[in-house]
Amino acid sequence: MIRTGKKFSKPAMSRVKNGDTILPAEPETVAKIRLDHMMVDIYKSYNRSTLQKFIENGFVKVDGEVVEKPNAKFPRGVKIDLQVPEKQKNADITPEIIYEDENVLVVDKPAGLLSEAKGEYCPERTLADFGLICHRLDRDTSGVMILAKTPEVQKFLKKQFQDRKVHKTYNAVVEGTPKLEAARIDLPMLRNKKRPTTFLVDPNGKEAETFYEVLKTNGERSLVELKPTSGRTHQLRVHMQYLGHPIVGDPIYGDGNADRLYLHAKELEITLPGGKRTVFKSKLPRSFTNVVR
Repeated sequence: MIRTGKKFSKPAMSRVKNGDTILPAEPETVAKIRLDHMMVDIYKSYNRSTLQKFIENGFVKVDGEVVEKPNAKFPRGVKIDLQVPEKQKNADITPEIIYEDENVLVVDKPAGLLSEAKGEYCPERTLADFGLICHRLDRDTSGVMILAKTPEVQKFLKKQFQDRKVHKTYNAVVEGTPKLEAARIDLPMLRNKKRPTTFLVDPNGKEAETFYEVLKTNGERSLVELKPTSGRTHQLRVHMQYLGHPIVGDPIYGDGNADRLYLHAKELEITLPGGKRTVFKSKLPRSFTNVVR
């Protein structure tokens, strides 16, 4: 019997199995990589945490578009453009030069200027932009600092600080009037575990010694001279706070209720390359005497 009508058609899968039809190949999956990982291979002078900050701050473009997520993924071959802006904060601050020769630069650091950046990138100008750091003053402390012009001189000066051969004198305005007109403070210090960026007096801490003398007082506040023989972080601030006379304007160890931290590095005695022992001085800011009238 001859059948007429619709021609028989193989199901699609049957045709594929029989080799009559070839299915189109699925597109290959393109491997994508985190942006910060790619940048580590390109910008080898920065570590990954710094590059992540650059991305988060909008300094990075991928194929012309700003990307602010370090974990954003892209295929290899994309165009990555890093543009770190010029330092803007404190860009107009230029420390006054007290002394300069071929080896060192001695400056009068203004309050509010960092000694050096924390980490690889800092959006503001610091003293490290003017020379090699040999010692530090807190951001809000003003006064004498010495910078080196070469790594060899830096090493020479740093050793004097480490060996306690540098004599430092500070002025500070403190709350109230110390009971003794002059005294030696011998109180060991330790990092505060509850607030790791701060320090406190503790018998298990490292030895710390400060000599003080009251220069002037009005009963409410006093102008004092401070001479530390050790160089612990926040030493003067912690010692005066422990005595019950915190430095005026101290936001950490006092109430911070002033226009600045009233701590000033008045004198620095150090031996310069060549062997000359020299004392460098900075004038006391006028505001220090004004608040103790």
